[in-house]
Amino acid sequence: MRYRKFGSTDLELSETGFGAWAIGGPSMAGDIAIGWGKVDDKLSVKALKRSADQGINFFDTADFYGLGHSEELIGKVFGKSSDIIIATKVGHKLLNDKSIALDYSYDHIIKACEDSLRRLRREQIDYYQLHSARTTDLEQGDCIKAMEDLTRQGKIRYWGLSLNTFHPSPEAEYMIKNKLGYGFQLVFNIINRRALNIIRESAKAGYGIIARMPLQFGLLTGKFNRDTRFPKNDHRAFRLSGEMLEAAIPLLDRIWTYADKYDISKTSLAMSFIMSYDEISTVIPGIKNPEQARENARSVRLMTDKDREMFLKEYGDELDMLMDLIEKEETGK
Repeated sequence: MRYRKFGSTDLELSETGFGAWAIGGPSMAGDIAIGWGKVDDKLSVKALKRSADQGINFFDTADFYGLGHSEELIGKVFGKSSDIIIATKVGHKLLNDKSIALDYSYDHIIKACEDSLRRLRREQIDYYQLHSARTTDLEQGDCIKAMEDLTRQGKIRYWGLSLNTFHPSPEAEYMIKNKLGYGFQLVFNIINRRALNIIRESAKAGYGIIARMPLQFGLLTGKFNRDTRFPKNDHRAFRLSGEMLEAAIPLLDRIWTYADKYDISKTSLAMSFIMSYDEISTVIPGIKNPEQARENARSVRLMTDKDREMFLKEYGDELDMLMDLIEKEETGK
């Protein structure tokens, strides 16, 4: 396992981190799935331990993942481990078990941080993130004051912002302009490359970069086909619809020739593409079991600049069209 510096902080993160949304379990907001379906906590614990054994030292979660269950599992396994770096997020909550609400108020963040510390069994959070806060929230200022106060109090070491999936630029630009925080978490993968300019601008300004959704909810593992369907308590039931898979699979079947060229798995190709950008600090695939931990922690063969440029020249336009379809299906716009 290789390690990369996280922006201007003193954190050294494993190139591959652990995305802990999936181990949160099958939580629901009314009829809307906000989890990954049924999980086995015993397997989740094994996955956490296997990941650490293979050199993964960065674990990313949120208080909304499994409504705290993901944090509890991480705390159970790593609460007293000083060599493990834990990041979590704040800002999402459930109202009356039926609807998702966003709350970036000062009081909510302070209380949520205390709750996360209790679940994580820690006195300090290494990296605390505003979970998809928008520019209006940042301009209002309460969330920024809360994060800075928590830093002064020693409850958190560093803080940053987890950016919007489809249009990450406005909030990142506001943070950079006002020299706020230390890092960004953003979506970046073979299909969704919309954050590339932000990645480069942020790195120049000294921000660390966490790349989430490297496998596009498992689509970039090559394990799905046009007939794949997910249960209603798995959020992929609406994110990876039949129409989207019908459009994606034929394109991906051609892209996998690059995996053959490098003699690596499809998963490793997806990870390699992201890690070939030096500005990225760590990549956090979702991991649910020891086998996935082993697969995702494998050393990757970084794509050369020449191959990456050739790849994007060959498939970039089609991938952008697929990304437009994904946004339309998820947002209705």
